[in-house]
Amino acid sequence: MILGSGPNRIGQGIEFDYCCVHASYALKEAGFESIMVNCNPETVSTDYDTSDRLYFEPLTFEDVMAIVEEEKPDGVIVQFGGQTPLNLARRLKAAGVPIVGTSPDSIDLAEDRKRFGALLARQGIPQPENGAAMNAEEAREIARRIGFPVLVRPSYVLGGRAMVIAYDEKTLTDYVRRAEELHRAFPILVDRFLENATELDVDALADRRDVVIAGIMEHIEEAGIHSGDSSCVLPSAEVSAENHRTLVEYTLQLAQELKVVGLMNVQYAIQNGKVYVLEVNPRASRTIPYVSKATGIQLAKLATRLMVGARLADFGLPQELPVRFHFVKSPVFPFRKFPGVDTILGPEMKSTGEVMGVGESFGLAFSKAQLAAMQPVPDSGRVFISVNDHDKAHVSPVAKNLVELGFALVATRGTAKTLRGHGVPVEHVFKVNEGKPNVVDMIKNGEIGLIINTPLGRSSRFDEKAIRRAAVHHGVTCITTLSAAKAVVSGMRARRASGIQVTSLQELHETKTSVVSSP
Repeated sequence: MILGSGPNRIGQGIEFDYCCVHASYALKEAGFESIMVNCNPETVSTDYDTSDRLYFEPLTFEDVMAIVEEEKPDGVIVQFGGQTPLNLARRLKAAGVPIVGTSPDSIDLAEDRKRFGALLARQGIPQPENGAAMNAEEAREIARRIGFPVLVRPSYVLGGRAMVIAYDEKTLTDYVRRAEELHRAFPILVDRFLENATELDVDALADRRDVVIAGIMEHIEEAGIHSGDSSCVLPSAEVSAENHRTLVEYTLQLAQELKVVGLMNVQYAIQNGKVYVLEVNPRASRTIPYVSKATGIQLAKLATRLMVGARLADFGLPQELPVRFHFVKSPVFPFRKFPGVDTILGPEMKSTGEVMGVGESFGLAFSKAQLAAMQPVPDSGRVFISVNDHDKAHVSPVAKNLVELGFALVATRGTAKTLRGHGVPVEHVFKVNEGKPNVVDMIKNGEIGLIINTPLGRSSRFDEKAIRRAAVHHGVTCITTLSAAKAVVSGMRARRASGIQVTSLQELHETKTSVVSSP
């Protein structure tokens, strides 16, 4: 029996349906009869011919138990439906339901903050300082100990829901009190927020003994942005060889310590050359379809085979799957359908889909992904730049590249002063609260073709909403991190040099045979 993800919503979407469907196909190929439990008519998993049996029922403990009592399955797979079936794992196990793959105790070990922290301490793996609070006073004590800003969230969340970054005690206190009023999941988790860090996702396959690194994906946006909202590139673009070795080593240790059977996703952050573990998900992640398409290996099928008894050694895979091209995943946002919503990205997921761009270079792949995500980058015109104090030290190379590409630059006072100090020609424009004509007026008049606006800190996150809202309303692409701005410039150069070519996945992987058909 395969437990699906239930209704599609922000934070849990069609990627998990992909995994469920591939699991059903793999079971069929291995000679098993498959039972699908899901309740979304818009998915492939609920097609009448995907599985041998389909139960169109809610993913609740009572409904699943009723089906188990009727069907008496040899095993139940909870890894492929995202957080929803994962939250049922312990109760199902306690009720005597045979869970195949990673055990519910290992799942709980990864999700329970204290148990997981103790595991990392034993393994000598760093994580951001953190604590768990049951009330506002405890949360304040933790924040004072580890220092602001802090990332605050309820336990066992879906899609980063109800997460905030608190820059002061008032924001933190308001959050906890609101959680108390709404009876949100306690304890409240308080983590030190790593500003100016690079975040990475690592997907892996394991069978308790062996581990294969499926993909190490570098996020183009800064740490603190939900992984579902961040563009990422495979293979990683700027990770040092030493950090790469550390990522592989930590992933192997975690998979073996958690006794993972099937898929595992680990989220890391690199700050000042040090690798931190943010969280581990002993299940399929939303990046599995993307990594499967990039490597040419059907990871969900392979994981299913491992759950029903196959060994990784049977498939002859290298310890890290190779990638021949550059693959960029970019999110698709529904902002135009929600006038007035702030487009700044954070720990709470906002995207409703994603696309993939493939190219011989990172820049070309990123450019194609942006085009597919309906975030086209102009070939000429004016670019507005306003960056935070930290980014001012690093913005001039991006600006110089834009001038070399023929763009005219417009900037707010502080950024303009920095750019002129580096010999970059730039026109000054007022901020929204400084007078008229200001940058929002220029956006409304169609004078701006691209916006680079990087907030940092509480004041900028709240004060610059007007710029981002105007960008959405008038269809102007808005870049909110300097790393993404560098990627955009790289994409512009690559597109001018070679143009856009289209190649099918079948052509990309025509020399690769499917390993899941061997044993």
